[in-house]
Amino acid sequence: MLNEIKNPSELKKIPSEKLPALCKEIRQTLIQKISTVGGHLAPNLGIVELTTALHYVFNAPVDKIVFDVSHQTYVHKMLTGRVQAFVDPAHYHDVNGFSNPAESPYDLFTMGHTSTALSLACGLAKARDLLKQAHHVIAIIGDGSLSGGQAYEALNNIAEQGGKLLIIVNDNEMSIAENHGGYYQNLAQLRATNGKATDNIFRALGLDYIYEPNGNDVNALINTLQKVKDFDRPTVVHVHTKKGYGYEPAMQTPENFHYCAPFDIATGEVKATHKVNYGQITYEYLAQKIKQDPTALIVTAANPRPICFDDSRRQQAGKQFVDVGIAEEHAVAMIAGAAKGGAHPIFAVQGSFLQRSFDQLHQDLALDNNPATLLVMGDHVHGMGGSTHNGFYDIVQLGNIPNLLYLAPISKQQYLQMLEWSIQQTQHSVAIRVPDAVIDDPLPMNPTFSFNSRIIKHGQDVAIIAVGSMMPLAQQVVQELSTHHINATLIDPVCVSQLDNKFFNENITPHHRLVITMEEGALAGGFGQKVAFYFGDSNIKVHNFGFSVGLTQDFEPDDLLAQNGLTVENITQYILNNYAK
Repeated sequence: MLNEIKNPSELKKIPSEKLPALCKEIRQTLIQKISTVGGHLAPNLGIVELTTALHYVFNAPVDKIVFDVSHQTYVHKMLTGRVQAFVDPAHYHDVNGFSNPAESPYDLFTMGHTSTALSLACGLAKARDLLKQAHHVIAIIGDGSLSGGQAYEALNNIAEQGGKLLIIVNDNEMSIAENHGGYYQNLAQLRATNGKATDNIFRALGLDYIYEPNGNDVNALINTLQKVKDFDRPTVVHVHTKKGYGYEPAMQTPENFHYCAPFDIATGEVKATHKVNYGQITYEYLAQKIKQDPTALIVTAANPRPICFDDSRRQQAGKQFVDVGIAEEHAVAMIAGAAKGGAHPIFAVQGSFLQRSFDQLHQDLALDNNPATLLVMGDHVHGMGGSTHNGFYDIVQLGNIPNLLYLAPISKQQYLQMLEWSIQQTQHSVAIRVPDAVIDDPLPMNPTFSFNSRIIKHGQDVAIIAVGSMMPLAQQVVQELSTHHINATLIDPVCVSQLDNKFFNENITPHHRLVITMEEGALAGGFGQKVAFYFGDSNIKVHNFGFSVGLTQDFEPDDLLAQNGLTVENITQYILNNYAK
């Protein structure tokens, strides 16, 4: 049946008694594709029936359906004309894993993060009412995104705004890992009482409320949605689903299958080869640190996987591990308070998600030099997720906050030394840009950490300054230049939030006439521009390599590097063309 559905109108022609078979087919298709190329499996398995029911009852794209945590839109894409990208391996990469208006008019917004759908739906409903239109607006929120502060702000406003707006709370009892917080205690009470608990946070906010316990029964969902379809007040439909439903390994360990690499369907075992990575290195360090230091506090925001804190490890850490939910703003302010109170907090977070907390980074953390540590993960080109999950602007943002030291290690040894120093010191707010590939440091480590710049290789005339994980590429460039009889200096800047002016003045200005900077980040406002500004009044020519394209589309990492000239051949050729000028 799935291959015959080119749009939701064709879905509506299927008799309701055949819909469970269609859902089974959708589920098998999801498992087959994701086992081959990877992706978000457990969230989409859990929402098969709900998505099918929504498109069966409502009339998208006239009716506006907004998915929060839009990694749950795989089924939505299948039912809105993009099924070939799920059934034909030759087209598996035709669509991305998130809501994307460039793909289809059924996707209203480019959405990769979370907790925004309710605000967007609130705006859509307001515009509809101002224009005296009559279509439905439906927001689906789940996978822990109610813990995001914006979701609460939107619920508060929706209740006051009034009007016809349907809020689907997809309650699968999970975020990426387990849920935390008072919201979810109340959801548990509502589940246990079949929606009849006296305490009901949605009713307390002035919203109508209906509970649907059979969230993986497509016809039960259709009946419920038809009942509430024409309610003229904001209404919450609380749907209880099972994350990973229909595939036993994903139901048993939904955290592992939230997003997964290709795997063996029969066993659920990941096919990817295991290698040492900074997540495991960080876990091993922090596991020892909390044993040695009872004031050490590890904080995550609904995503403990980047530092390899699985359920058993979280249990072992006890009260020295806190998951705040999808609440990066709260996390940053919390670690500022914990540092002020004398604890040693470490907040590990994907760089792409940290951008939500810019105000707290500036006002609550750095303005008073509260000595907390942020581990900024995934801000390298091979660790990012396309247009919505890239961290290309972290140096621009964190590198320009007064009082915040943003460190960029190039090696495992340097990373661990920075981390130890940051936790022990009491003078600075510190963020560490966790690298990509695990390499050994090219120099013996000084026993005492210094955030002054380092010369990795002495040379003259040409200086290459490589930020963090750009160092291996820079080393290849230096080697290639040597075949052209150019002896380049190679520099590790160590800190990208401030320039080591004394170092530059003593080691670059007297002996060089061309400076190259390399960074995995946006050029505008990045580290390279600081260097160019410093040498602006001198006779030294500066050229910056980084990302200059507008990142509004998804990308392949190696293609993006090549498009922006970040290859050995291009950088070498640029230096050869400008060396004598």
